[in-house]
Amino acid sequence: MGEGGIASLLPFVLMFVVVYFFMIAPQMKRAKKEKKFAAELKRGDKIVTKSGLHGKVAELNDKDNSCVIETMAGKLKFDRSSISMELSAKLNASAK
Repeated sequence: MGEGGIASLLPFVLMFVVVYFFMIAPQMKRAKKEKKFAAELKRGDKIVTKSGLHGKVAELNDKDNSCVIETMAGKLKFDRSSISMELSAKLNASAK
C-alpha cells in the first residue's frame, strides 16, 4: 500500500473521527450522567418518569435496581432507569 492507498483511507478516518466526537462521545457522556443520577436517588426525591408519571421516591432497592414511587394514586414500583433525569431536574428547579 503506497501513498495513494493511505490517501484513499483518509476520508474514512476523518469521517469516523467526526462521527465519534459528534455522536458517540456525547451519547456516552449522557449515559454516564444518567447512571450517576439513578445511583444518587434517595428517599423523598421528587421525580418524573420517562412516561410522564410524577411522584416521590418512597423506597430504593439496590438488589434489583428498582424504586417504589409514591403518587397520588398509590405506590408503584419502577426500574431506576425509567426515571427521567431531565424532567426530574426541571420539576425540582421549578419547585424552588
